Amino acid sequence: MNDDKPWLAAYESHVPPSLEYPATTLPAALEATARRMPEFPAMIFKGTRISYRQHNENVDRFAAALQELGVRKGDRVAVHLPNCPQFLIAYYAALRIGAIVVPCNPIYTPRELEYQLTDSGAGVIVTLSSKYSAVQSIQARTAIRHVIVAQIKTYFPPMLRLLFTLFVEKKAGHRAEISGDERASWFTSLMANAPEKPASVEVSPEDTAVLMYTGGTTGISKGAELTHRNILVNAYQVLNWVNAIEGREIMLAALPLFHSYGMTCCMNPGALQAGTAILVPDPRDMKDILHSIDRYRPTFYPGVPAMYAAINNHPRVGKYNLRSLRVCNSGAAPLPVEVQERFQEITGARLIEGYGLSETSPVTHANPAFGRNRPGTIGIPYPDTEVRIVDADTGERVLGPNEVGELCIRGPQVMKGYWNHPEETAKVLRPDPSVGGPWLCTGDLAMMEPDGYFRIVDRKKDMILGAGGYNIYPREIEDVLYAHPKVREATAFGVLVPERGEEVKALVVLKDGEAATAEEIIAYCKENLAPYKVPRSVGFRKELPKTLVGKVLRRALREEESAKAQPGEGVPR
Repeated sequence: MNDDKPWLAAYESHVPPSLEYPATTLPAALEATARRMPEFPAMIFKGTRISYRQHNENVDRFAAALQELGVRKGDRVAVHLPNCPQFLIAYYAALRIGAIVVPCNPIYTPRELEYQLTDSGAGVIVTLSSKYSAVQSIQARTAIRHVIVAQIKTYFPPMLRLLFTLFVEKKAGHRAEISGDERASWFTSLMANAPEKPASVEVSPEDTAVLMYTGGTTGISKGAELTHRNILVNAYQVLNWVNAIEGREIMLAALPLFHSYGMTCCMNPGALQAGTAILVPDPRDMKDILHSIDRYRPTFYPGVPAMYAAINNHPRVGKYNLRSLRVCNSGAAPLPVEVQERFQEITGARLIEGYGLSETSPVTHANPAFGRNRPGTIGIPYPDTEVRIVDADTGERVLGPNEVGELCIRGPQVMKGYWNHPEETAKVLRPDPSVGGPWLCTGDLAMMEPDGYFRIVDRKKDMILGAGGYNIYPREIEDVLYAHPKVREATAFGVLVPERGEEVKALVVLKDGEAATAEEIIAYCKENLAPYKVPRSVGFRKELPKTLVGKVLRRALREEESAKAQPGEGVPR
């Protein structure tokens, strides 16, 4: 221990031991699991069960189909699907032949999708029939040479498939017409006509596996280049953290699999330890989520605070049996203590807050699943993950306990860099000769408590510089707003006011049946916050704009308020 840094001893006492990671890749691990437990269910989708044997055979056939389309090692394959069996098949098939997966949000606008396809240089895309026309409209401006069209109903049980065809597909006009398009194929037809197995391809753990695009909520969206080792290690760390037992864990996969959080916590662990994924296509479909928990008895439900709050506030939550849940990991946004406590009361599960980002595959921290859970913190680092806090101005001075600075991370789950963005890579991956590798500078402001637990204060770019030079952190204000008995959701952000600098604006969503005034909310904040932190104005919304994963789009709200350029809702103090 360094004598000039006694706090290191407290930190080191909480670092979990190193792990011995499997010397393989995820597609190879999937094949091994299929041999070991062939009839065990790999996934359940709308009542249809697909065994590991069937899943691995599907992956082999689709991998062979991709090769017949000319996909080679290092080529990019875009997967533009919701949570459905075809997502898992396409993902593992591409990895099995050394291609690079580019997960795409299926609700992206054509403009957003075009950027991602162009930046990645993807040559093949797997999309839904309902999205085919949108892909076709931008195809000429991308490198896409072939479109593979999947139908959401393919793996439905027979009666549900018929009902979907009659009452949903026809009404919405979702039947894609691809017969005249030589550059398009049906997913099922490709598989049916492909060889049983692909040609063998040597894949190294250090090869790039996934381009995981960042949300772009704080700037340009960039593809985090994750290796086969990155994604395997992080899935294995998750399994270790929750004390997973092979063949016993059922994961509720409601988080989007195109997001790093869903990829690592809902999908990839199964390949390593024969878990079953319950696939929920729409993370906002609370009826489907509650029904899936009640019927399929999952043990592990990774989610975001908005999902848990929705369960807490659901008017019929008492009609569902949610007691099978063992561990629920919350990430992507701060977890309000009130949401955590109420969810644990309803379900009996252990709800822990964690932390991660696309650049780290994504998980780096979590509260212990069965150890000391400290609400309001992101817990302690994952195995083999090193963390330090540095001063936010220069990034050169390592800070001690209770000092706020930028969170920096080193570990086996940290990305290679950003795809085709060397300048952006250099900004966040800073070399450190003393430790033999770079630190990832996250852009998040954090502090370490004396005993080694970490607390996220806020994003550097979300920090509000208040009057008098005070630093104001939106999360602290949001924690107070969430504690108000009438508030269901809340956010706070800075609004630039000419000649006065930044002022705090709050937006709240009230619980069903509740009414409140801006004066009431501001008065509550005055009771619980220092004067310079109290919102200058409060607005009311029916909902807050979020990413599909549940992150509130503060940047969009700031831009919206700036565009108004006039007094907003609320009461000036």
